[in-house]
Amino acid sequence: MASDKTNCTVNRSPRFSFLSEDQKQTIFHGMLKVLQDTGANVHHEQAREIFKKHGCKVDGIRVYIPPKLVRQALQSVPLMTTIFDWEGNPRIYIEENRSYFGPGPTLVYFRDPYTMERRKCLRQDATTVARVCDALPNIGFVEGLVTISDVPRGTDDVYEFADMIQNTTTPIMAWSYQRGGARDIHRIGCIMAGGEEAFRKKPNYILYSEPISPLVSDFHAIDKLMYCAEQGIPQDYSPCAIGGGTVPATHAGQLVVALSESMVGVVLSQLINPGTCIILGGVQSILDMRRGIYAYGAPELNVLSGGLTEMARYCGLPMFGTAGCTDTKVMEIQSGIEATLQIHTSMLTGANFVHDCGYTESGKTGDIFQTVMDDEIISMARIIEDGIEVNEETLSVDVINRVGSGGHYLYEDHTMKWFRKHWRPTLMDRQSYEDWVKNGSQTMQDRIIKKTRDILETHEGPISRVPRDVQKDVQKVVDEAVERVEREGLD
Repeated sequence: MASDKTNCTVNRSPRFSFLSEDQKQTIFHGMLKVLQDTGANVHHEQAREIFKKHGCKVDGIRVYIPPKLVRQALQSVPLMTTIFDWEGNPRIYIEENRSYFGPGPTLVYFRDPYTMERRKCLRQDATTVARVCDALPNIGFVEGLVTISDVPRGTDDVYEFADMIQNTTTPIMAWSYQRGGARDIHRIGCIMAGGEEAFRKKPNYILYSEPISPLVSDFHAIDKLMYCAEQGIPQDYSPCAIGGGTVPATHAGQLVVALSESMVGVVLSQLINPGTCIILGGVQSILDMRRGIYAYGAPELNVLSGGLTEMARYCGLPMFGTAGCTDTKVMEIQSGIEATLQIHTSMLTGANFVHDCGYTESGKTGDIFQTVMDDEIISMARIIEDGIEVNEETLSVDVINRVGSGGHYLYEDHTMKWFRKHWRPTLMDRQSYEDWVKNGSQTMQDRIIKKTRDILETHEGPISRVPRDVQKDVQKVVDEAVERVEREGLD
C-alpha cells in the first residue's frame, strides 16, 4: 500500500525563537521611529551629504532617516552572497539559517600555546591562529584574535591580514583602522584572487567595522563603509552594545538601538551601491554592574544575540553573531559551559557569521585552545541542528522485520552504511577507565592542548602553494602600508 504523505512535514533543522511575529514588528517599528525622530550622529561630511540628497533631515552632525528610505534600502540588500577562498573555491554561502563560526579580532593579549603565558600579541600569533583554523573542519571564517604589538603601530591590520590569508584558505573577516588600511587589505585580497576583476567575481574576505553605541557612526567607520560599498567589498557594520551602559538595560530597548546603529550603515551602503552585501549584528550583552565588565559569558548574550538574529532575518539581512567566548581567564570548565550554550543558541537561531570563538577574559585575551575546544562543540551542535531524517530507508521497517525479536543489527549492511554517519569525537573521552589510565589519564584540557600543538607542529597550511611572485606582491603592499603610516600618521 502506498503511504499517504499528504500531511507529512519536513523538519530537518530544528529552530527556536525568542520573539513572536508581533514582537519583531514592534521592535522594527521602534527602530524606524528612533532613526526618524532621534537620528544618529554621522561624523562624515560626505556621508551626510549623501543622506541629505536622498531626503534625510540633517542638523549639524545629526542625521534623521525616514522610514521610507530604510525600507527602500532593505529591498536592495542581496538575499545571498558567496564568499570564496583565495584559490577560487566557494566556502561561505550567506543565506538564511546557514551558520559559520570563527574567532574574533583585536584582542590585547594572547595565551602562548607553548609557555601558556598571557602576553602582548605578536605577529606570529596571527599566523598561529590562521594555521590552526585551517586545520579545524568546523571553523568557517578566520579572524586573528590579536592586535599585533611588534610591528609599526597603525600597520598591524595590514600585517595581520597579509599573514593570515597566506596561511589559510578559510575566508578572512578582516578589519582596519581607517580607509588606507582597508584599501591595502583590498589590494592584497585582489592579489591573492588574481586581480580586481577576479576579486569582484569571487571575494575572499569580508571587512568588519563598528558604529559606536549609542547611535554614533564615527568618521573612520563610515569612511571604511563607503570604501567597501564603492568597491563592492562584502562588509559587516555591527555595534558592540552594552546593556545598561551604552544602550538601555531592557533587552527590547537594546535590540532597537543596536538595530538602528547597524541600519545607518545599511542605508548608506545601498545609497552608494545598491545590491552590495552588508551584514549587521555585533556583540550584544550586558554590563555586570558589580564587576564593571562587559559580560561575554552571560546568558543574556545568548538571548540578545538570538533576538537580534531574528530581527536581522525579519529585515532580510545577514547576521553577525557571537559565541564560543567566556569571562573566565583560561580554557576550562566554565569556558566550556559558556561556549556550549552560546554555540547551541547561535546555531538554532540561525546566525550567519558567529565570531569570538577563542575570546577569554571578557574580551581581553585570545586563546587558541578555546578555539580548538569550540570546534568540537560546533561539530556536536551540528548533529542537533541536522535533526532527524525520516524516509523509507531511515524508517528501517524491512531491516526491523528481517532481524525480528531478540536479534541484533551488528552485521546488517544497513548498519554498516548508517553507523558511519554517527558523530565521532576528536576530543571527547569515551574510553574505558582502564584504557584512559593506560593512555595517560588525560583530562579534556590535556587533550585540547595536545591537539593544538600537534596541529602547529604538523599542519603547514597553504603557504607553500602561494606563488613566490604573489608573496612578493603582498609584501610590497605591506611595505607601502608602513610608508603610508609613517608619512600620514594614524588618526
